Amino acid sequence: MKNLSTVIGLAAAFCTTVSFVPQALKIIRTKNTKSISLSMYLLFVLGVTLWLIYGIWVNDLPVTIANGITLIFAGSILYFKLKYP
Repeated sequence: MKNLSTVIGLAAAFCTTVSFVPQALKIIRTKNTKSISLSMYLLFVLGVTLWLIYGIWVNDLPVTIANGITLIFAGSILYFKLKYP
């Protein structure tokens, strides 16, 4: 049953992580961040960072991978929001 829970966790991680790709690509292309919330992305990046630390701490592969990749995408969006307000 452990293998099934890992597969489900990895599938969920894939879906939630990939959901940031269209937004990140749009912002990178247009440099337009007017319609996204700075406070939301600040809190989200903090939360994802904490989830990443947690995943590493408890040795949870799906949590670690998902949050590591999500941090890259969400961090990129936050970077562009700060650079192009």
